[in-house]
Amino acid sequence: MTVPTFASVPPLAARARSVGGSPVRDILAVTARPEVINFAGGLPAPELFDAEGIADAYRAVLAEVPERALQYSTTEGEPVLRAALAERMSVRGLATDADDVLVTTGSQQALSLLATALIEPGDTVLVESPCYLAALQAFGFAGARVVAVPGDDEGPDPVALEELVVRERPKLLYTVPTFQNPTGRTMSEGRRAAVASVAARCGLWIVEDDPYGELRFEGERVPWIAAHEEVRDRVVLLGSFSKVMAPGLRLGWLRAPGGLRRACAVAKQAADLHTPTVNQLAAARYLADRDLDAHVRRVAEVYGERRDAMLAGLAEALPEGSAWTRPEGGMFLWARLPSSYDTTALLPQVVARDVAYVPGAPFYAGDPDRSTLRLCFVTQTPEEIGEGLRRLGEGLRGGRAGV
Repeated sequence: MTVPTFASVPPLAARARSVGGSPVRDILAVTARPEVINFAGGLPAPELFDAEGIADAYRAVLAEVPERALQYSTTEGEPVLRAALAERMSVRGLATDADDVLVTTGSQQALSLLATALIEPGDTVLVESPCYLAALQAFGFAGARVVAVPGDDEGPDPVALEELVVRERPKLLYTVPTFQNPTGRTMSEGRRAAVASVAARCGLWIVEDDPYGELRFEGERVPWIAAHEEVRDRVVLLGSFSKVMAPGLRLGWLRAPGGLRRACAVAKQAADLHTPTVNQLAAARYLADRDLDAHVRRVAEVYGERRDAMLAGLAEALPEGSAWTRPEGGMFLWARLPSSYDTTALLPQVVARDVAYVPGAPFYAGDPDRSTLRLCFVTQTPEEIGEGLRRLGEGLRGGRAGV
């Protein structure tokens, strides 16, 4: 009897084979034990969620308009939520109409939609150095050639940016200008104006991601790049409720010029048709019935105390010669150890002491600085932060630099 042979199935697409998963998610899977003090995840503090207010909003929507809340919706988003989002942006100095807004399933989806609408395989995308990990993934998955713009403590250097734009002819610059992930740094108003000027003169889209901007502990708010008149036709502003309301709602949005916004809507229609209706209506009801800004101020006050607790313990925890950022808001700070340290190699022995961080290397589009690491300071209490830093110091001292 002849045994039949079968051909192998066709391979995965090249983009699926070439783009890996998130190192942060991999670390969180390893450090999920409850005894681990986890500075690795970018997780908002769950005890600060306004669970009662959110539950009331869902109850009201399901009691009053169940036939609408449980039905299909338009791809662009529920009009009542788009109007509320437009009003919030207008109050903050960026005149916006509801029709300027596309609601997305988290701001992460906005990145994917923009990559679909703007990027052809082989196109160049410029990013900060270091850069938000999920943006590197989204652009890489689209087949982009991702190039880091040299910068400093304020972000991308405008002179280096212009040189790269002239030489590389990129499609876009991606930036998180306020309380950046991973560094916590903020672009000054002057730097933002200089970046906008480059985009206006040289022809460049700017994707301005602002998930953390409302979480300010100190200092004055800096206007969005999108508010600069000369780039209003070429800036996409991304926002999210994940850090100020709750990440489980999966509600984000993008504000974009008409042609690009419509292209993103077509891409979203193909991806998921629309963001869940009940979540959108509940968020809109929450905005109508509750004072989100007051809630955010309470959250920011707690986060500021936790940042201070981390800053107070870093000098003792980190090796002599280390440096770190002092963010005015957000969720993260960035540390650089002496150059002989490799934070990726040191991570296992730190995790063995029941504490975790994210090594800095994965945040770089180019050659990484392996002595860097990201610490999230918002998920733990000040007491837990102090204990976590004690463990971190033991872990770093227990290894050899450069292992």
